[in-house]
Amino acid sequence: MQPLIRANNLHFHYRDGSSLNIPALNGVDLSIQEGEFIVIVGANGSGKSTLVRHFNALLLPTEGEVYVNGVSTRDRSSWRDLRRSISMVFQHPESQAVATTLEEDVAFGPENLGVPPDEIRKRVDWALDVVGLTGMHRRAPHHLSGGQKQRLALAGALAMQPRCIILDEATSMLDPSGRRGLREIIQDLHAQGVTIVMITQDMDEAAMSERVIVLSQGRIACDDSPRKVMTDEGFMQSVGLDQPLMARMSQEIHSKYRDFPDNLLTVAEIVDYIGRLSHHGRKKRTDLTGEKMVFSEHLSGSLSSPEPEKDILLEERGIIEAHVLWHTYMRGTPLETVALRGVDFTVQSGKVVGVIGATGSGKSTLLQHLNGLLFPQLGRVRIANKDITGKQTNLRLIRQQVALLFQHPEDQLFERYIADDVAYGPMNLGLHRDEIRQRVERAMEAVGLPLEVFRDRSIYSLSGGERRRAALAGVLALEPKVLVLDEVSAGLDPRGRRELMGLLRNWQAQGERSIVWASHSMEEIAQIAQRVTVLADGRVIMEGSPREIFNQPEALASYGLDVPQVVHVMSGLAQMGLEVPRDVLTLEEAVPAIERLLN
Repeated sequence: MQPLIRANNLHFHYRDGSSLNIPALNGVDLSIQEGEFIVIVGANGSGKSTLVRHFNALLLPTEGEVYVNGVSTRDRSSWRDLRRSISMVFQHPESQAVATTLEEDVAFGPENLGVPPDEIRKRVDWALDVVGLTGMHRRAPHHLSGGQKQRLALAGALAMQPRCIILDEATSMLDPSGRRGLREIIQDLHAQGVTIVMITQDMDEAAMSERVIVLSQGRIACDDSPRKVMTDEGFMQSVGLDQPLMARMSQEIHSKYRDFPDNLLTVAEIVDYIGRLSHHGRKKRTDLTGEKMVFSEHLSGSLSSPEPEKDILLEERGIIEAHVLWHTYMRGTPLETVALRGVDFTVQSGKVVGVIGATGSGKSTLLQHLNGLLFPQLGRVRIANKDITGKQTNLRLIRQQVALLFQHPEDQLFERYIADDVAYGPMNLGLHRDEIRQRVERAMEAVGLPLEVFRDRSIYSLSGGERRRAALAGVLALEPKVLVLDEVSAGLDPRGRRELMGLLRNWQAQGERSIVWASHSMEEIAQIAQRVTVLADGRVIMEGSPREIFNQPEALASYGLDVPQVVHVMSGLAQMGLEVPRDVLTLEEAVPAIERLLN
């Protein structure tokens, strides 16, 4: 049977503007059959995005061939049909928006295919509804949040009704509810016969596929089933990836309780097997009605809250305080959108504050008020006890002390060479040459890009993860007191996320430094935050320690959020009537508790 996509000895080199060739793919051989569901994983810079851009002729091989339906992608006369049958959702959705309203943007592809107007209208309505943007037809794409832009890009691909959809990190900016919804869409499309090729850094997401292809240094390191790939700890480490959390839990339990399997991948599998090994769990299971147990956002039993922790926000005034903050975009127009509705928010000196909320909840709008990129329309923001709108307030000094990294930090790079980019901020502070060099060297060392190695490297020669580190170095060189981070880990490989969190912990521990960390990853927030603020519809609806917040899964689910997977495991066991601790957040806490249960 002829494959839908075939790559033969595929090589590709990038040029960085000089004679230097940067190899991205090194002899890839690959076949994809129609109707398959394939996930491609690999560390940042392994060649994933480069590979899939060859599947619809956005890139052409430096050496070798790529065939789609048996036709070489070098045949330009085939490109129209090729791109009709293979749609792509890019890593950065802003690059796909081409129109002034959502409905025009989604209609762009079908219009260029000559689809009749009545059919275009049906496709636009269907696609926007599928991705959760119902009723937003007339909104402008640039007024959407990062996650909403990603949904829009997917809607545009769906409206083409292709035979194959390529998703390049399409879930990285989505909230938990949006991610679950997209996964359901993908599974439904696959059930209808659509070929799915998905790039992801979420190893739990990869586990839902039929086949996992692992790229390393531009080569295919492995091509096998998710269970075989993901449960091989040594292999995953060798290619710079982490195992799915549940695979790690399975192997941790197995190392202490040999009857427990070491190759489980999901929450449901873990909970089910523990129940089978527990006599009490088996008894409880026989009392159930026989309906399938579902461990997702809709849990039948809420965990009881632990004793409240001391409220650090009331002990002393914060370094940043927002009081009754309101913000409305496009005021006085038909597109008016209220983003913040009377928000109170405090950042304590030396603390890490996590900010979570569904897409469009107001997180990014709030964060941009914390260093004066946006000014309060109503309410006030005080930084170091100074009103940000005061006539005597030095905004330049504030932005030096409160540094903001956006959702795509690499977009903040603009110099040609890394060291020049990191030095830009200190130079504009009027510092002495020696002090500038010292700051650049300290900042680059802190993010794992040593000055002597990377000083003359071109920005364009860096991988996505390295660019993100370079952007962070440019901010650290300002030596701020507060770092405000808006989804900066999205799109990083597991090792990159772990290293980023480690270096930020080290930075924060060196003096009274604060971090505000907005993320859609509940695991990240559970690990790094000391305080969590939950936003919904522009309001603060919950505040507390991570244990207090994540001990309320039903409440979070009602706002489109989730809890760490470990909480789902412990909640599932509690549903069976098993005696387990109710405030566990991490793998390190959960495994001993499960071991005691099994013994």
